[in-house]
Amino acid sequence: MKVSELCGMIEESIKSGRYPLETDTQKKCAGLLKVTSKAASDDLRSGDAAVEVRVGDIYVATNFSQNMQHLPGVIEMDVVDSFKLICRKVERIDTGLKIGR
Repeated sequence: MKVSELCGMIEESIKSGRYPLETDTQKKCAGLLKVTSKAASDDLRSGDAAVEVRVGDIYVATNFSQNMQHLPGVIEMDVVDSFKLICRKVERIDTGLKIGR
């Protein structure tokens, strides 16, 4: 599997509500979510898998070792956790990032 394909699948799963969205902020941010591969190679087993999770101007970038067991599942868990972390940060922003329309 390619890293970019995995990123797209995870992004769509969050946007479609496959993962329970716990807060109004998460529900609003889900539509703005972008999950992209930042690796030099798109091969999941290349050893340099890196993923960026972004909502507006706030993002989390994580890199992964090819030696991790169940690497696609680890990436999936990290993307969901990063998304929730970003949403908590968005809740603390007084002005700037507009998530509602």
